[in-house]
Amino acid sequence: MKHPTALLIEDETLPRQRLREGLAELWPQLRVLGEAEDGDHGLALVLELRPDIVFVDIRLPGLDGLQLARRIKGLCHVVFVTAYDAHALTAFDQGAVDYLLKPLATERLRETVQRLQQRLQLPPVELARWLQQWAPPELPAAPAAPAAPLRWLQASQGERLHLVMVADVSHFRSDNKYTCAVTAEGEFLLRLSLRELLAQLDAEQFWQIHRAVVVNLAQVARVERSLGGMDVLLKDGRTRLPVSQSFQPRFKPM
Repeated sequence: MKHPTALLIEDETLPRQRLREGLAELWPQLRVLGEAEDGDHGLALVLELRPDIVFVDIRLPGLDGLQLARRIKGLCHVVFVTAYDAHALTAFDQGAVDYLLKPLATERLRETVQRLQQRLQLPPVELARWLQQWAPPELPAAPAAPAAPLRWLQASQGERLHLVMVADVSHFRSDNKYTCAVTAEGEFLLRLSLRELLAQLDAEQFWQIHRAVVVNLAQVARVERSLGGMDVLLKDGRTRLPVSQSFQPRFKPM
């Protein structure tokens, strides 16, 4: 019989250790596949390891726990770890979402383990609608901070799904409604348009040079001008990308 699996995503060492030890005691069959101290690394581990359960702190560096849960989109069961007071937790109960309150209590963890053991027989709860309606009551409204640039991409190569680091991509090329990410390891297909992807990339690192091409500046060896226009040559020594006239002014100070 397959052992259930889990990830622990918590930036504080002691609560993470307490959770790990409590799970080992109350649910010895559960295999903890890995741990992460921030939301970006946690998301990468979820996509790579595909655990049955994720225990995730709401307040994390990078992606917070709620943002991470939106990205997971029903891939696994989610248990939020939170320091919110008991009044704020009504929203969790109404959303049929599991939570653990810090500091961790053994009896509460035991109840959560028992519920999870039953829920593993069912598909994960779809959290998207609940997450849109709920905001932590104790957090004051604040101007929305800019989203952190993408660090990882979930992309396909043939029938296989891969996790690709954005920094490893030399350039992106539009392919109808999809986008091709080109790396030293080959080409990977993203189910995003180039326009949708560009909005999530680091604008200082990735420049659009053509309506169908975005280049990683770290992979650029040089820019060549001629009477016919302008080309970007990449560090691989063989890739030459034309720069459309409308994007050429960006390179003139270089």
